[in-house]
Amino acid sequence: MPAKDKDKKGRGQIERAGDFVREIRSELRKVVWPTRQQAINLTLIVIGVSAGVGIFLGLVDLTFTEMFRAILQ
Repeated sequence: MPAKDKDKKGRGQIERAGDFVREIRSELRKVVWPTRQQAINLTLIVIGVSAGVGIFLGLVDLTFTEMFRAILQ
């Protein structure tokens, strides 16, 4: 194995990949996951806000379109 593939401790890529996966699993165990109801509520909020912003931007676009149409006629 070429020297550049080893880290300072002399470990190769396979060992480092294994360490990486173990560290990921360790960090995921620390995560506080939302309850099902919290996830549903937050999803509904995101959908509602997205729809509201979409409607607002659609109205702004319609307003400017009509303004430019009136100016150009």
